[in-house]
Amino acid sequence: MSANAPKIDTSIPHNARIWNYWLGGKDNYPVDREMGEQIRSFFPEIVDNAVADRGFLVRAVTYLAAEEGVRQFLDIGTGLPTHNNTHEVAQSVAPESRVVYVDNDPLVLAHARALLTGTDEGVTDYVDADLRDPEAILAAASRTLDLSKPVGLMLLGVINFVDDDAEVRSILDRLLAALAPGSFLVISHPVDDIDHERAHEVAAAWNEKGTPKLTVRSAAGVRALFEGLELLEPGVVSCSLWRAGETEVGELRPVAEYGGVARKN
Repeated sequence: MSANAPKIDTSIPHNARIWNYWLGGKDNYPVDREMGEQIRSFFPEIVDNAVADRGFLVRAVTYLAAEEGVRQFLDIGTGLPTHNNTHEVAQSVAPESRVVYVDNDPLVLAHARALLTGTDEGVTDYVDADLRDPEAILAAASRTLDLSKPVGLMLLGVINFVDDDAEVRSILDRLLAALAPGSFLVISHPVDDIDHERAHEVAAAWNEKGTPKLTVRSAAGVRALFEGLELLEPGVVSCSLWRAGETEVGELRPVAEYGGVARKN
């Protein structure tokens, strides 16, 4: 962690800690639990969103490692460690996988250094940087990853904290330009297609007290983030439905968190 990294502020609810709470984790504070319950009171499906997002991560990383032979992952906006983190999934398929996590929250980084240990064959590293500074991320990541070989670029639940579409496009273009052909972009993002009004109620409630500020986009807006790439089937869909297997009981339900995976050719 850099010397000028922000201190942990336990008086303001923070996305990573609330997400951790919704996933059943313990790395959160009363202010986070209060906000988490406030949102859940009028949008109870938010917990389903969190679980579906994690399931999407597991299936996407498993696919990239097992079917596409990807052995390097750059996970930006890591969040607090829970179960089935990127390195655990990748290294369970290919123990030699190398994973770099990026976050700029001091609590996330403190836990990452303590908990996110990888296999003996692979490498797990951590970078203190902000999504809005792709050059710093790439420079630090290149100490662990060989950017001349394919990388799985993971941006799960983080693009939604940049509200300006032009800035998002610039960030993505700068990150992808540095990655080799055969690399993949994985994105998940909250959408307003399923219940437009409530999706924006959640964002408004969050933005009143929480940090960083949240932006909800449409499914079409999320699909546009993959412009110039080969979007894999089934495209940008509910995270719960992306290459999901059959359930033993009932049917899989769509959630207002969409995801997609695309290849850089």
